[in-house]
Amino acid sequence: GINAEYMGCAYAGTGNVAQVKELMKTLVEKIEKEEDAAHQAVAVMGIGLVAMGESLGADMCKRTFEHILQYGDTPMRRAIPLALALVSVSNPQLSVLDAIGKLTHDADAQTSQNALLALGIVGAGTSNARIANMLRQLASYYAKEANHLFLVRVAQGMLVMGKGLLTLNPFHSDGKLMNTTSIAGLLIVLHSCFDLKELIFSKYHFLLFYLTAAMAPRMVMTVDEELQPLQVSVRVGQAVDTVAVPGRPKTITGFQTHNSPILLQFGDRVELATDKHKAHTAVLEDVVILSKTTEGEAEV
Repeated sequence: GINAEYMGCAYAGTGNVAQVKELMKTLVEKIEKEEDAAHQAVAVMGIGLVAMGESLGADMCKRTFEHILQYGDTPMRRAIPLALALVSVSNPQLSVLDAIGKLTHDADAQTSQNALLALGIVGAGTSNARIANMLRQLASYYAKEANHLFLVRVAQGMLVMGKGLLTLNPFHSDGKLMNTTSIAGLLIVLHSCFDLKELIFSKYHFLLFYLTAAMAPRMVMTVDEELQPLQVSVRVGQAVDTVAVPGRPKTITGFQTHNSPILLQFGDRVELATDKHKAHTAVLEDVVILSKTTEGEAEV
């Protein structure tokens, strides 16, 4: 189990196919006693941890999780909603929501409890209407189950985290860099879900506060060189991969023009829509310092 955890953390966000294959070998073992299969649940989480870095690997790993749901033993099935949440943190994709939504009504109580918390992590800070609706229905469905209801309330709080101004997504700088502290905070909470009864539902519910390590603002604020707020015109749109494309290709598509400050959705990118100011950073995220352009620079 510790070996699977080391491998997952060492290759977190790399999309390394060889490591996913190694972790998959752990899942093939047939184990009779449920308590001896804890390392398989950790391996499932490790697959999500390795694949979370790039979209193609994440999509492939979702297919793998479907196979595990069909053919895997209970300890592995319990880890599936947590691994799905790890693959799409603060990124409520329909395919992920459908998969987790089915598991919220699972016959196994721990699987459904994990799925409830996973819904919160997938929708963290997005105020997603679909998830909000699902959680309202689940609140009435589990009205008589105290533990389930507790997790529904936690998930509802996470959904509107920071009034929709925060995110748990550990990737920044256009998804190129990963915040390891953020990953650590998420992993502590997700691993505590392997034994909810003794941890979260007992006297260690404060473990949920480790999510604060993963919280980050998802707005773009522009300031001048004196750090005073500055309203400028910016274009916001879906990021386009321009690696190895010749010339000066457009970096965003389907953009809208707004005045800063603005909120970024998952996969959005911002660029300045004015020649009067220039940014001091290549990536416009969080707080961006702008300075006025000189006449010579403006002409170029």
